[in-house]
Amino acid sequence: MKRSLALGGVAAGLLASAAVAAPAHASDTVPSVILANTPFAAKEIATFWFAEHYANLVNATPYDVETKVVAKHVSTGGPSADTKPGVVPAIGDEKKSTAKSKNVNLPKTLGKVFFIGADHRPHWCTATSVQSSYHNLVATAGHCVYDTESNRETLDKWVFVPGYYQGKTPWGIYVGKQAFTHYDFDVYEDGDRDYAFVTVYNGVLPTGAGFGSYSKVWEHKWQAYKDKARIENDKTTAWSKIEVNSVGDPDHLVPVGTPESDVFSITADAFQAANKGKDLKGDGPWDPRTGVKTDELTAGQYNSNQDFYYSPDKKALFFRTKVEAPEALVSETPSPSPSPSATPTPTATPTATYKYFKRTFWGSYDLDYKVTAKVFGVGLKDVGRLGDNVGGQGLAYNQKLGKNVFVFGYPSGSHPDGNHSFSGQTLKWSYGKTFAAQASAIKGEELVGVKSSFTGEGSIGSSWLLQYKSSRRLGYLNGVTIGVSDTDKNNRIDTSISPYFDGELYGVYKSAASLWSGKIV
Repeated sequence: MKRSLALGGVAAGLLASAAVAAPAHASDTVPSVILANTPFAAKEIATFWFAEHYANLVNATPYDVETKVVAKHVSTGGPSADTKPGVVPAIGDEKKSTAKSKNVNLPKTLGKVFFIGADHRPHWCTATSVQSSYHNLVATAGHCVYDTESNRETLDKWVFVPGYYQGKTPWGIYVGKQAFTHYDFDVYEDGDRDYAFVTVYNGVLPTGAGFGSYSKVWEHKWQAYKDKARIENDKTTAWSKIEVNSVGDPDHLVPVGTPESDVFSITADAFQAANKGKDLKGDGPWDPRTGVKTDELTAGQYNSNQDFYYSPDKKALFFRTKVEAPEALVSETPSPSPSPSATPTPTATPTATYKYFKRTFWGSYDLDYKVTAKVFGVGLKDVGRLGDNVGGQGLAYNQKLGKNVFVFGYPSGSHPDGNHSFSGQTLKWSYGKTFAAQASAIKGEELVGVKSSFTGEGSIGSSWLLQYKSSRRLGYLNGVTIGVSDTDKNNRIDTSISPYFDGELYGVYKSAASLWSGKIV
């Protein structure tokens, strides 16, 4: 794959001229990856996040991959514009929403992107809605879309939730459709190109819910685990509780000790089928592939006047056997004064007693392997396009350093000294001037820095907004946080870093900004 950076006109703005020179490598192509290729696939991804009272959203943790980096402020060199400065205006005619945010003075365009990481757990980064032809575009850090841990193409089940707050999705969930990044990040994980633009489907909210299930029995273990892997890798369905359990084949009794076999408790009927004509209260002999376990009980434990009975599940037979007591000698004791009417008094009579037993049954069966999974189904309603609901920031590129920017994000985690300044629950902001920076560990030689105390967990993907207007909550996106650093070595995070937004970034943006996504439902 090669990079291609489109040449296109941009609207004149407050920052610079609209004229744009052709970026370098304009003949190459921009790497893109499909995240959810059909509305059905997108629906299943949305369902996954809505499932079990939003449990996956609530339990997600900040994405902590390539977060803390060693960065330095550089006074010479650093990034430089590759064409003339340019801007793309924000969505200025956004539809007013009746939804209320807890952060009314902060941009509505900000939110969290949620996904499944290489550890198969839910995580999140910060992201923002940006201007596009179809009001359907999200911008964030590249490694919040592309999986740099396991080297898979993208992170799984990717969605954007603007205004997210403690399980609330005020404007719905927007499932990612297609992701775009720079060739150098896609191939080399170049920190100077650690950004991504993602088209999203229309947002959805739930209207109802219900569970379904999957169950299939396989003859061999390898078949079952192959099926389990297929389900785990299925991006079209919101599977959960995926398990493989060994089960006995009820039609295949085998000798005890046979490979891939086990002994199972069975019903009296199954035991009788293998021991036709035998009295289950007797002593056998039994089919060697089956057997019994017999325990003696007390009369109180037996607790019945019947000679035998079964447990409700017919896995236990209770029976009693009569034990005759030896006949006692009967003596006749004469009365003290013999009388013709005197009757002998017996001293003992023959009696009967019982022994009581509980018998259970087992059989040695060939093992099969059962794959089970749960799927959560939910009714969804369409809530419209992302930009129509929350607006979209503009874009500024090839800007001079030293300008003031607002950084908006959801910082979380602790400073190196252990201090927890941020919870990641609410949107925060910082403010400062941009400067040239470098971070060799992530191959970042032409980065931009800004002084900020945002801790890295959760703040990755934070939006750097130039000329932000609080009254309209809009500005120009001019950076995304890709890492944080303690530059003065005092065990406190003091700097956020971003790729420099140049003409090559604009080319990636243009490749994504003109594509339509459509509806899920």
